[in-house]
Amino acid sequence: MGKKDEVSKQFLDALEFRGIKRRDFLKYCGATAALIGLSELYGPKIAAALEKAAKRQPVIWLNFASDSGCTESFIKATYPSPAEVILDILSVDYNETIQAAAGKQAEEILAASRKAGGYILIVEGGVPTKKGHGMIGNKEMLDVLKEMAGPAIAVIAIGSCATDGGVPAAKPNPSQIIGTGEALQRVGISKPLVNMDLCPVNPQYLVGVVVNFLLLGKIPDLDSQGRPKMFYGQTIHDNCERRAHFDAGRFVEKFGSQEEALGYCLYKMGCKGPMTYSACPKIQYNDRTSWCIKAGGPCIGCAERGWTDKFAGFYEPLPGVKIPGLGGVEAGADKLGAIAAVATAAGIAVHAVATAASGRTKGKDGGKK
Repeated sequence: MGKKDEVSKQFLDALEFRGIKRRDFLKYCGATAALIGLSELYGPKIAAALEKAAKRQPVIWLNFASDSGCTESFIKATYPSPAEVILDILSVDYNETIQAAAGKQAEEILAASRKAGGYILIVEGGVPTKKGHGMIGNKEMLDVLKEMAGPAIAVIAIGSCATDGGVPAAKPNPSQIIGTGEALQRVGISKPLVNMDLCPVNPQYLVGVVVNFLLLGKIPDLDSQGRPKMFYGQTIHDNCERRAHFDAGRFVEKFGSQEEALGYCLYKMGCKGPMTYSACPKIQYNDRTSWCIKAGGPCIGCAERGWTDKFAGFYEPLPGVKIPGLGGVEAGADKLGAIAAVATAAGIAVHAVATAASGRTKGKDGGKK
């Protein structure tokens, strides 16, 4: 048996040990291909790329000012879980939320990893910059970030707390919390940085970034905010399952109403979908079981920078959105339904006129008028 075959066997044996059959693994790889915008025919190639990951890429996962929600989202993902696959590819050497080591032993792990270098640094949580407001091992969190980011090959800021401070940085922000990118600039470190907003981040997003790197040898294309375009390239509104109701002017105006039971658009209930970029409607959470709007709640915009302040209160409608097909006209929620309904009716009328003009409207006798 060659070295390549031995590596593949070891990987598959590890999956079998975790209860993941090869057939399920291949289905997972096909779904992952679709996740990152590739044909499902790439499934076997992704499987091969994962199997070839003989030397598990070391990862240091730092938790700063957060509730560890992104860690919880990742480790509790449903079968076949991203954790079950990714943990056989990556060597997560440090994550204080889930590791057994503590105290001096944990600090020794960080010191050894820093000396070895070459790891991917995952940052969860905002970075306090006011002295004494965020400490790890008697060190300021900002100093810990500086120490650990230096030897890293890349940095991934996971969740909105890490990208721009998130909830902990909401006004009045007494701890002067900032996001990872700003913190790296402050300490004078330049590293490839991938930002993954959301609160918490969808674990499939991390899978997509890792697989993209293993398959193509590079991080995915990023937008102006350093986010993977494949997950943050369209708004929630673009792909929302309730979009047809928005276009037709059908809105929920009160929770518990008949309109809510019928699944009407939640714009008037404060939905921030028109201004929020994320693939939540496509990928969803818990093995694509549900997501905020499917569960009956409006999008609160947690994928956008400064969302805790910009979009508060969460049940108040946006002051105005651009109505499709009306040349950028904006309207508040009180006028939105009427405008959308008129636009729909106008569209039907225009279509009817165009159909008649083309000679395709039939009379009662079945002939063309």
